[in-house]
Amino acid sequence: MTDFHAELTDRLCRYSAIDSQSDEDATAAPSTAIQFDMLHLLQKELQDIGAAEVQLTDYGTLIATIPATAAGPTVGLLAHVDTAPQFNATGVKPRVIKGYNGGDISFPDNPSLTLSPAEFPYLASKQGHDIITASGLTLLGADDKAGVAILMTAARHLLANPQIPHPKLRLAFTPDEEIGRGVDPRLPADLGVDFAYTFDGGEVGQIEYETFSADGATVKITGRSIHPGTAKGKLINALHLAAKIINTLPANQTPENTQGHEGFLHLTDLNGSAAECSLRFILRDFEREGLAAKGDLLRQTCAAIAATEAGAQIEVTIKPQYRNMRYWLETDMTPVDLARDAARSLGIDPVSNPVRGGTDGSRLTEMGVPCPNLFTGMQNVHGPLEWVSVQDMAVATEFCLALAQKAVKA
Repeated sequence: MTDFHAELTDRLCRYSAIDSQSDEDATAAPSTAIQFDMLHLLQKELQDIGAAEVQLTDYGTLIATIPATAAGPTVGLLAHVDTAPQFNATGVKPRVIKGYNGGDISFPDNPSLTLSPAEFPYLASKQGHDIITASGLTLLGADDKAGVAILMTAARHLLANPQIPHPKLRLAFTPDEEIGRGVDPRLPADLGVDFAYTFDGGEVGQIEYETFSADGATVKITGRSIHPGTAKGKLINALHLAAKIINTLPANQTPENTQGHEGFLHLTDLNGSAAECSLRFILRDFEREGLAAKGDLLRQTCAAIAATEAGAQIEVTIKPQYRNMRYWLETDMTPVDLARDAARSLGIDPVSNPVRGGTDGSRLTEMGVPCPNLFTGMQNVHGPLEWVSVQDMAVATEFCLALAQKAVKA
């Protein structure tokens, strides 16, 4: 195997230090201008390593070609440049822990924070690896800059070694994946591939073709504002109604109380005042029927609470986000089987567990481009305990190269 450790370390540390967080409340595309800092950097790096047809689209996706050296299907390789809005991503200071000793990892900027192998068993298996984390006050952004680093390293290697057989490969670096807006309707045609893969997964060996189906819901509550001194029998407190809705929804259907194939209703935001407030939910289930049932439950709960308070207005709006890619991939498992063959060729046991989330591949698959999700090594994403093993990223890079070569025979 080629030693990609130094290149991957350099790329991830450089990329992670760039703030490219997306913003769910913004209406622009991409949602934040800072994502262009990553896109423009990658555009130049792709041009410098000799990629063809490097194009930054007007919807903020960077696309490039690695020309074919052998016949085969055109394969897409994707990663996203934005980082999650759930935690601070400004001032990321990546640090490399060389030859991890297997003990607790502390954080220089947050002494109260500890990353423990006792709590996270996958970390315990990485003794001797080089571990990259942030400094304790931010997320790292390995989701998905580990995927970006892997694809850029693999692309550089293939372009520098044209004797390696592979079909035409199309790279795509998308914005706004973390807020469910990473796949513009124009992307499938612009990408022009037979099938694709997102490098946006976790543990080594993960080859994922089953994701949540997802809707987003907003509940707007309008009460009646009256001076509290004369409020008896007149005031309708929107926040109190919000609390009733929250307390009425079943506690056993929240993320912290579900696992495996169980779906959930997740309250993500509560904003407003006694006069008017809004609740934001994400609804998740692996089956269409289960997702629809969760939407119905939210509507019924809100209607029941509204019926207890004459004069209150409670409006529920539910919008589709993405659907389980399994519905389409199970009709043709070619890209999944190809990835499994590539993994086995490297001595990796492929694992396909349901993803309790979604990827750009969920939307692409629904739009006609079969797109499973593949491992990068990233762990504990969306928070200050995020980490990744450089050695895991190197395995993912080798896997990407093996996948490209296996596609010649597809």
